[in-house]
Amino acid sequence: MVKITMHVEGMMCPMCERHMNEAIEKAFDVKKVTSSHTEKKTEIIAKEAMSEAAILEATKETGYVVSDIRCEEKKFSLFGR
Repeated sequence: MVKITMHVEGMMCPMCERHMNEAIEKAFDVKKVTSSHTEKKTEIIAKEAMSEAAILEATKETGYVVSDIRCEEKKFSLFGR
């Protein structure tokens, strides 16, 4: 599993967060995606890494500016620790 965190400028409300989440969910097979307009970020949990170019392509229609995409390997246990 990987955790992808990206900085997102332009989200102003919970509907913006949902718009971003839907763009990611539509383009990729992800376990979980959450966005925060107050923290200006989107976090994705996926089975495998996604290319930065693919993420930018999938989110460009949203109108938000995505930058600082970071990917880290995550190890999950049965108990979520």
